[in-house]
Amino acid sequence: MIVVESLHTYYGNIHAVKGVSFEVRQGEITAIIGANGAGKSTSMKTICGLLHPRSGRILLHNSPIQRLSADQIVRRGIGYVPEGRRVFPVLTVDENLDMGAYHRSDAAEILRDKERMYETFPKLKERTKQLAGSLSGGEQQMLVIARALMSRPELLLMDEPSLGLAPILVRQVFEIIVDLNKQGLTILLSEQNARGALKIAHHGIVMETGKIRFDGTGQSLRENPVVQHAYLGVR
Repeated sequence: MIVVESLHTYYGNIHAVKGVSFEVRQGEITAIIGANGAGKSTSMKTICGLLHPRSGRILLHNSPIQRLSADQIVRRGIGYVPEGRRVFPVLTVDENLDMGAYHRSDAAEILRDKERMYETFPKLKERTKQLAGSLSGGEQQMLVIARALMSRPELLLMDEPSLGLAPILVRQVFEIIVDLNKQGLTILLSEQNARGALKIAHHGIVMETGKIRFDGTGQSLRENPVVQHAYLGVR
């Protein structure tokens, strides 16, 4: 579905992603794990057009997208759930969902999709007219996922969706990811919660200092002694 080839991304003079190559297969969950500063979020932002690579290619269905703007990439079918629950705080829950469908003109279908979001995330239905900035952390995370889904993506990028959430909410987020995948959505997930991410991932990537160190099935990485010691807390 999407192929990343020899990707190099910089922040000024800082070489954050160093020749990364991987593939996200249609219908699968692919998880990128690694410590803070490993290059996970930079890779995600480069794929969704918030950053542009110095070199390398990103192919979506064999078509290069690495020079497209973020809004053009959304129109191509890639949704993005940013790190840190980036809601529009002074807009209501309902208005945040409208922002997720900003590029669409099918008003009746947008209303139907909003109803589906409220069925999927019942807490949001109770707070449709509440300002997003006043929601709890878990509710904000549900809102940014629902907002991304309003663009009807074919591929959903999720950057650290469990970050800062209580354990019960972390489990809920991972259950939502699995459920969305069962509905046919392809997901690329960046996570510091390596254990949770690899448990649900079909494919996993381990990044260190801007490079890929390991690449394999979620199960094979869970069984890798180095990954177990460094990321899963196994002694």
